[in-house]
Amino acid sequence: MYVAPVGGTAVQDHVALAEIELCGDLIIAASAAHEDRLSLESIDEVLKVADARTHERERQQARAMNL
Repeated sequence: MYVAPVGGTAVQDHVALAEIELCGDLIIAASAAHEDRLSLESIDEVLKVADARTHERERQQARAMNL
């Protein structure tokens, strides 16, 4: 049986931590929702999908202007 050494071996997976936080946000939103299920629009709002799309669009426009 392998036992991890004590102290100083903690590794943080930032992607996994971000995914866990997003799942938590969805659980909170679902528990606060008045309907049985969250709509796709509500899910996008919780996950800030529109914000990410806007940010990506702005980056692409800025990149296009620099060409």
